[in-house]
Amino acid sequence: MKLAASIMCGNQLNLDRELKKLEEAKIDLLHCDVMDGVFVNNLAMGPYVLEAIKNSTNISLDIHLATMNPEKYIKMYSYLKPEFMSFHIEASSNLERDIYLLNEKNIKPVLAISPDTPVEIIKPYIFEVVDMILVMTVNPGFAGQKFRYEVIEKIGKLNKRFEDIDKRPMIEVDGCINKTTMEALRKQNVDVFVLGTSALFKNDGETYKKKIEDIRELYSNYCEVNQKC
Repeated sequence: MKLAASIMCGNQLNLDRELKKLEEAKIDLLHCDVMDGVFVNNLAMGPYVLEAIKNSTNISLDIHLATMNPEKYIKMYSYLKPEFMSFHIEASSNLERDIYLLNEKNIKPVLAISPDTPVEIIKPYIFEVVDMILVMTVNPGFAGQKFRYEVIEKIGKLNKRFEDIDKRPMIEVDGCINKTTMEALRKQNVDVFVLGTSALFKNDGETYKKKIEDIRELYSNYCEVNQKC
């Protein structure tokens, strides 16, 4: 189980300090949302901002393209050499091309899917050529939304479809992920949890290190009790 910090939810005026605190917390990934104002009604995070972030930390980047025309943005951001880069199945006109482009640049390709999109539209062979599926548990674009519990059934369907393939991609979830929703997801073989305001960046007096330690311990206990995670 890996934890990714949604850096867009951090204090944008003190990103260097935020990164140091996340390093101390031993966060696994920095989830970086890129939005074009077209695919979603919001704008975030430019390549120069992410370049400054990458140069200020040793935490691997997990770039999420919530954009139309993924090919354009893959080319625009690939010089940052993130570990993962996701693009939306709803936005791509050529999945094979965009996956190939990421592989060509030695970036692990991730396919993102919005809450209202059925997993059945993903052709089975796609699962074998991507490293991860990013399942949005809120509509992409804005933090602070309510968790879409119906998405849990979709994740169950994904895991069922993975039974017939040799190379199982990881599953990442993003959107109102906290202790409560992680408990609801504990039986779904989720590999990466993206933490935003509700679980990590909320100013409640606790350090990021303490919050991350509590989440890891709690999830470990879920798995031990249920003998599955």
